[in-house]
Amino acid sequence: MTRIFDQELEDRLVRYAAIDSQSDETSATTPSTAIQFDMLNLLVSELQEIGAEDVTLTDYGVVLATVPATAPGPAIGFLAHVDTAPQFNATGVKPRVIKGYDGTDITFPDNPDLVLSPEKSPYLASKQGDDLITASGLTLLGADDKAGVAIVMTLARHLLAHPDMKHPQIRLAFTPDEEIGRGVGAQLPKDLGVAFAYTLDGGDAGEIVYESFSADRAVVRIKGVSIHPGWAKEKLVNAAHLAAKIVQTLPQATMTPETTDGREGFIHITDMNGGSSEMEIKLILRDFELDGLAAKGDLLRKVCEAVQASEPRAEIACEIHPQYRNMRYWLENDMTPVELALEACKAHGIAPITAPIRGGTDGSRLTEFGVPTPNIFTGMQNVHGPLEWISVQDMAKATDVCLTLVQMAAGKD
Repeated sequence: MTRIFDQELEDRLVRYAAIDSQSDETSATTPSTAIQFDMLNLLVSELQEIGAEDVTLTDYGVVLATVPATAPGPAIGFLAHVDTAPQFNATGVKPRVIKGYDGTDITFPDNPDLVLSPEKSPYLASKQGDDLITASGLTLLGADDKAGVAIVMTLARHLLAHPDMKHPQIRLAFTPDEEIGRGVGAQLPKDLGVAFAYTLDGGDAGEIVYESFSADRAVVRIKGVSIHPGWAKEKLVNAAHLAAKIVQTLPQATMTPETTDGREGFIHITDMNGGSSEMEIKLILRDFELDGLAAKGDLLRKVCEAVQASEPRAEIACEIHPQYRNMRYWLENDMTPVELALEACKAHGIAPITAPIRGGTDGSRLTEFGVPTPNIFTGMQNVHGPLEWISVQDMAKATDVCLTLVQMAAGKD
């Protein structure tokens, strides 16, 4: 494995991660936050500088570009998202590079009590000698998915700089709002114009994902009866108490993220807002199978109905909306892009990992829209929190895999 991409990938991720680009689920704009344009506009400029064609920032906030074909073959897309997760602070990210990791505990300059330990992370223990990138302890890093952005940009620059390499047309897409489930709209598949695509948004080296959660989001709104507490006997209906009852009635020992793994789904409360007169509970529902997802929605509705029945003076409404579906339902009908990625991994001596991802990607939606889009690893670890880190060498492996993949696709129907 060569290390020709290491410095470029390091420089790109450090540069991109320092840019605040969090998405915001409560916003109705596209992108959901204006700060995402700081990343999107930068990528437009960088793509033009490296000679990409058809560089466009669409009216729905996606940067598109083309690396022209040097050989016949199916047009292939590569995607990464520019937004970072709203679950943890992402303002003022200070990326730092740990050269030649020595295998010991990693501490953080802005949070001395925070420790990243190889004893608790076998994957970290395996990265001795690698160059690692973390944040400073007060923010997430944003390797999810700026590592993917760095890999796709490095791939594109290399292909454009070496027109002697045989590959079909490559289309690039950098999306906003993936972290809030709004990265892929109905117009993107047509504008992307590819036979199949890949998201660069995965974890361990060798991870090729073609199975994801199916996902719904839910909102429960509770309206109580408000009155001065001094004169509240037999009149007040406290919405906060009813919200607590709903939360306590949902199964907590067997159906939450912290009590499930593998192929088990969950119901996850993400937000509770309000007071004694009105409350709102936001939840996400996840399962690998549609019947399991539907059962979780039915359970939530029944719990709300039971609490409503216990206090008829209240008003409790439960709304459930689809987010994305398991990409496996479509990919299992044509595994060509998956097989190509697996073959490219093996060509570099990387053992492929095909375990289902306990989450979703822009590829979940693209696949549902008719563009088969499995997910390729970047190396990102402990995402959405202050212990996030990534190996530069894992990013380089992903770049190598993508480079080999597009060359393998040259000449294929």
